[in-house]
Amino acid sequence: MCELLGMSANVPTDLRFSLTGLIRRAGDTGRHGDGFGVAFHADDGCRLFHDPAPGAQSPLAAFLRDHPIRSRIAIAHIRRANRGRVAVANTHPFQRELWGRCWSFAHNGQLRGVKRWPLTHDRPIGTTDSEHAFCWLLGELRASFPRMPRERELCRAVAALCRRLDDLGMFNALFSDGTRLYAWCSTRLVSLTRRAPFGPARLLDEDLEVDFARETTPDDVVTVLATQPLTGNETWQPLRRGALVVLRDGERIDFEAVGRHGRPAALARGRTRTRAAQGEADGRAVIIRSP
Repeated sequence: MCELLGMSANVPTDLRFSLTGLIRRAGDTGRHGDGFGVAFHADDGCRLFHDPAPGAQSPLAAFLRDHPIRSRIAIAHIRRANRGRVAVANTHPFQRELWGRCWSFAHNGQLRGVKRWPLTHDRPIGTTDSEHAFCWLLGELRASFPRMPRERELCRAVAALCRRLDDLGMFNALFSDGTRLYAWCSTRLVSLTRRAPFGPARLLDEDLEVDFARETTPDDVVTVLATQPLTGNETWQPLRRGALVVLRDGERIDFEAVGRHGRPAALARGRTRTRAAQGEADGRAVIIRSP
């Protein structure tokens, strides 16, 4: 199983501490030796780094640990290949453009039959089911909204699409539009929010401890998401299965998230060959395109 790492913060923050723990699992303390990647979102775009080599032995991973990049949103992934060969094209996170924004996406799990779902605008470069799912998700958003909708409407639409992908198998995913960090938990994701009063944190996979009281200001808020806890002296909270969490500036957005057992959400204007459901959230018909 692959492992995910995500960060959302209200100030530019480097991922070096958490990334150090994750990278040790990429071929050293763990068996995730089939590549790693990191996406750092900035106001003017997204920096993407990939290496199909084991992260624990990668000079690129060492460079990123020694030369931290500060960002408000970051997504990292270490891969244990089960679909698609070991190659740069199959290394997460993937990146595409939608509404003039850079979107990044990383996934853990298998999605049976997703490659039979038709694509419209974006196409995969590699051969993973993950990249196909990402292209499909963005295609559905593009078809439903000619321009970026309001935040609440966007989050509800993303939740509805993630729920459909989750029905295909295991869909643990982190992705971002550069402003928000989206997290869908199918089986396991955990989260941790650091805010004042800050204290020390100690990694599980590396003999490293950082006193965040020395590294932060009282106004800083940083939320970290991961497949497994990265520190042993902090309390990580599991995310609810079958539900979407959306973070902006380190804080959760309340948008009446839709879970696997929740009420349907509005996925706005579909196109031809659609099916309708009654939208309890806003009292109007919901149009959801069938794959």
